[in-house]
Amino acid sequence: MAHTNPPRGEGRPALHAPWRLEYLEALDAREKNSGPPTASSGSFLLDYWNSPAQDAPNHVVHRSADGLIVLNGFPYANGHLLVALGDPRGRLLDYTPAQRASLWSLVDVAMDILERTLNPQGVNVGLNQGRAAGAGVPQHLHVHLVPRWGGDVNFISVVGDVRVIPSSLVVMASRLRATARALGLGGVPDEPT
Repeated sequence: MAHTNPPRGEGRPALHAPWRLEYLEALDAREKNSGPPTASSGSFLLDYWNSPAQDAPNHVVHRSADGLIVLNGFPYANGHLLVALGDPRGRLLDYTPAQRASLWSLVDVAMDILERTLNPQGVNVGLNQGRAAGAGVPQHLHVHLVPRWGGDVNFISVVGDVRVIPSSLVVMASRLRATARALGLGGVPDEPT
């Protein structure tokens, strides 16, 4: 017999995460201090590419001449990275062979940073080309690197239909950037705390 929690609020169980209050308050302060909204390209990846001064708050881990490695803001697991070129294209074969080589070279760098930082037991690597394949930003192809550990999907995912990400994005981005700097990749400065 399965046990379910009594509904709270809108019929959903509550997961208390008091550490997120600091994040939400900082986000609110950042929004209030950022001025009026600006036009978006429709691709947050392109917006990040065009705004290197915002690399720290955007959780960019590494920026090369051709593209960037960024911590996914909505991760499936701690350290979930996205790799994208600065030139947005919707299909892998829309890139030239040299651009595809740059993309996969950047995936190599992301994998090295990820493995050295987190020492996962496995990593899912993939790209979703097109909305029907699951692409959240179909106009800007990007590669996902999701670190995995045995048991990383535990009872809370099944019972609560929720994933638990035990580290904040700011802390995880800082750890990944430190590894990138140690590898001599230059670096994105950490966000001031």
